[in-house]
Amino acid sequence: MSLSNPAAFFAEVRLDHGPLNTPQVEGFNALLTAMEGWPVSWVAYGLGTAWHETAATMQPIKEFGGPKYFHKMYDPKGQNPKLAARLGNRLAGDGAKYAGRGYPQVTGRANYERAEKVFGVPFGTNPDLMLKAENAAKVMIHFMERGLFTGKKLSDYLPGDYVGARRVINGRDKAELIAGYALSFEAALSAGGWQAP
Repeated sequence: MSLSNPAAFFAEVRLDHGPLNTPQVEGFNALLTAMEGWPVSWVAYGLGTAWHETAATMQPIKEFGGPKYFHKMYDPKGQNPKLAARLGNRLAGDGAKYAGRGYPQVTGRANYERAEKVFGVPFGTNPDLMLKAENAAKVMIHFMERGLFTGKKLSDYLPGDYVGARRVINGRDKAELIAGYALSFEAALSAGGWQAP
């Protein structure tokens, strides 16, 4: 990882966000390792996004909801067939099978298959592999760099616009809240001596 002083980083995080448990620390470390080489603003925003999207667990999670909800939201025969088509869900059951998983949740058959093609991990046949921290971190980094979540990428907003950067993941939903997390993580990264090549 590119922190010269990890202890100072974690001390600053604890000042702003309270005590951290072992899985949270492990999640930060997995993300920081995967983000090596990113500029500080990108890392701060990535951490802020993960903090929000995982309900502060810093572990990849599965989207909240059950089979009925996922069918309704994402299945071709559900209530959002246009969304299902955009996500590449074409078969009955795809809504539940390809529900969101990860740090920010990768959702839809097309995104799992895209990640499989890039990383050679069989996400298309075993979507739960997106719940492994190493896999979820790599996919998050790749998708945020290239705009694969929404068509917007980190370089469209950063450095300079943490509020606008929410469009990389999910429009404007909770944009100010996540920008605040990013600012606090930027301070922690500076305290920890984050260095990008």
